[in-house]
Amino acid sequence: MRILVTGGAGFIGSNFVRHAMGKHPDLEVVVFDKLTYAGNLENLTSVSRDPRYSFVKGDICDDAAVRAAMKGCDAALNFAAETHVDRSIGDPGHFVLTDVYGVYVLLEAAKDLGLTRFIQISTDEVYGERLESPATEESPLMPRNPYAASKAGGDRLAYSYWATYEIPVVVTRCSNNYGPYQYPEKLIPLFATNAIDDEPLPVYGTGRNIRDWIHVRDHAEALDLILFADGRVNGEVYNIAAENALDVLTITEKILRALEKPDSLIRHVADRPGHDQRYWLSSAKLREHLGWELRDTFESGIEETVRWYRENEDWWRKIKSGEFREYYRKQYAEIAR
Repeated sequence: MRILVTGGAGFIGSNFVRHAMGKHPDLEVVVFDKLTYAGNLENLTSVSRDPRYSFVKGDICDDAAVRAAMKGCDAALNFAAETHVDRSIGDPGHFVLTDVYGVYVLLEAAKDLGLTRFIQISTDEVYGERLESPATEESPLMPRNPYAASKAGGDRLAYSYWATYEIPVVVTRCSNNYGPYQYPEKLIPLFATNAIDDEPLPVYGTGRNIRDWIHVRDHAEALDLILFADGRVNGEVYNIAAENALDVLTITEKILRALEKPDSLIRHVADRPGHDQRYWLSSAKLREHLGWELRDTFESGIEETVRWYRENEDWWRKIKSGEFREYYRKQYAEIAR
């Protein structure tokens, strides 16, 4: 099988590429990535010399580039997206363009080139706040920020290509990922790298906002199962979650304990606009349909992840000295030096 992985140089995409190539000796992978601030070819160093791997630089909004990369592929997984809620609040237009129009370009190419599977990677945020019960795949979509709304648009557009054109689309909605190679604007790598340098850890509001946390390896394994499943998964939506709800302060304390750093590094900052209190998913359907099982506990996973950032400073220090520094200064003006 030959697959196209858009956004494959990003955090989740690169972890999936390494996982799938390690598991399937005959799998050929074409990574297609625009290499925006969050794309990094160093994430793929371990497979870069494998003859089964190839890389194409391109934008999913570019129809000609997409079709050239997709030609000859059997399936595609779309990880390409603008993903950071904080950035979407300040610049929603880029999110709509990539996360909706870019999905349209990919789907049109998939339709014309006859792909046998198209997996659209969505997010738990499309359901909005879930305070009383976990969202199932049948729950209404109620996105409450521009990122979540743009992902909901791409999500439903992908489904429409199954319903209208019978393109073999599967939509997945995953909870918060963590693990190695995550761009340090996100909570866990930001707090881990800040703590290593004895810098403040900026906690929005009370820090009691709750998320489900899943190791990126478990997410990759779920996607692998869906990629190689039979036709019964076409047209389906699957939630992917560890069902492991923790608030930001609890995560922060675990990171500090793992690094033997003091709680005095915690700094509460003004809450962001429209900050959802809780996201909550049920992954029962995925477990029942495909036999997916969670392998990583959060306790072991967070310790391993923090250790990775401690042992791979050469990877993240280059990032935090570039575009990131200006972003951080604007985003956390209350504490940024």
